[in-house]
Amino acid sequence: MCLVVCAIDTLAPTIDGGPCDESASVFEQYQKARTQFVQTIAELATRPQNIETLQNAGVMSLLRPLLLDVVPTIQQTAALALGRLANYNDDLAEAVVQGDILPQLVYSLSDQNRFYKKAAAFVLRAVAKHSPELAQAVVDCGALEALVICLEEFDPGVKEAAAWALGYIARHNAELSQAVVDAGAVPLLVLCVQEPEVALKRIAASALSDISKHSPELAQTVVDAGAIAHLAQMILNPDAKLKRQVFSALSQIAKHSVDLAEMVVEAEIFPAVLTGLKDSDEYVKKNVATLIREIAKHTPELSQLIANTGGIAAVVDYIGECNGNVRLPGIMMLGYVAAHSDTLAMAVIVSKGVPQLAICLSEEKEDHIKAATAWALGQIGRHTPEHARAVTAANILPKLLSLYMDTESSEDLQLKAKKALKNILQKCTHLPALETLLHDAPTSILKHVVGQFSKVLPHDSKARRLFVTSGGLKKIQEIKAEPGSSLQEYINTINNCYPEEIVR
Repeated sequence: MCLVVCAIDTLAPTIDGGPCDESASVFEQYQKARTQFVQTIAELATRPQNIETLQNAGVMSLLRPLLLDVVPTIQQTAALALGRLANYNDDLAEAVVQGDILPQLVYSLSDQNRFYKKAAAFVLRAVAKHSPELAQAVVDCGALEALVICLEEFDPGVKEAAAWALGYIARHNAELSQAVVDAGAVPLLVLCVQEPEVALKRIAASALSDISKHSPELAQTVVDAGAIAHLAQMILNPDAKLKRQVFSALSQIAKHSVDLAEMVVEAEIFPAVLTGLKDSDEYVKKNVATLIREIAKHTPELSQLIANTGGIAAVVDYIGECNGNVRLPGIMMLGYVAAHSDTLAMAVIVSKGVPQLAICLSEEKEDHIKAATAWALGQIGRHTPEHARAVTAANILPKLLSLYMDTESSEDLQLKAKKALKNILQKCTHLPALETLLHDAPTSILKHVVGQFSKVLPHDSKARRLFVTSGGLKKIQEIKAEPGSSLQEYINTINNCYPEEIVR
């Protein structure tokens, strides 16, 4: 910090009317001191442990006049220092707003050199990133128009800095995103995606993703500017960070409606997009799986198209090769596909989706992932006895029951496990699988189990014999059911299948 103190001390030298070369030397010292001061602050601001001390020293008010310094390097370094401080936390970003620094930056954006423009856009981005309120403050000082003009600059670094700031403003909510659109940013961002510089492509794709995510109308604006075709061309680009943003943007567009999802599919992204599920970059893989999920969820036709290109098997392999939150979009995609029709659910079964989901149910530690897995298994098993049997063959029912009954399970997991159990049980006619639940299930589940026995036993003599020898009938007699309840009716139906002395 002594460097800062020295720099402050030399900021105001006294000129005593000495010889000409002496006053020139003093001015030189003054300039050197200012330069050293801003460079030191910019350097200190890169280390978190210095931030509080700088804040307490009132550094914001010292940097502000230097934004209008006659020396361009001092201006740029002052802006850089402010950006680093504002980037650190929302208190410092708030201090930039309160210090009336934003209008100064916006004003300078139009008539300064490219280095200053990059630094000024960095400050605007650093302020806007923290909250919708701070982003609104950036919008209110007229920054959008200035940033959009920067998107037309020749220098790719200036375009990148402007695109980044616009994306950070748009990401908070639909209103801010709409303000970015109204300022005319989208067509210019689509042009930036076509530039040769990979870094600029990345940031422009990310900004388009941030604009698209809030509503169908905003996504439609991005589509109308021709974004999909240019994004689709980059799905096999070797740069992992670019692919992350491309897949993110396409999934943010596709998620809103059938029409938008169809437009993404019509850009002929399948089957090429499936190679992304095996990418070495985890974020690329996750974003590809999310894109496939967002397309699959809309209609049976879109799910069928994915199935026809080998998408279901590719996603099953994908969830076998990763874990945690990276798995989640793949698990949900299988659930959405299976929910559409019995044919698509059978396609998931044939692609060995059930054993893989059973592994997820056992391996995963987090409740929200287990809940999604339980839901997906329920969607597969709910169609026909054949579907239910495929699920019960993987020993899913006891796992779902234990998750439902575990007091440690979250409310959502208990709910999803119970719903999945009901869905599968209502189609399950494989009695050995049902018997495993007779001894442990609470009444809320037991009535569905007993209900299935009451449907199957009257029509299957072999099953009736096995039910006695396995101890199932004995267990039925031990169940305490409310007189007149559906559970009691199911028990009566089962008892009526046997002679009275066997029941006794």
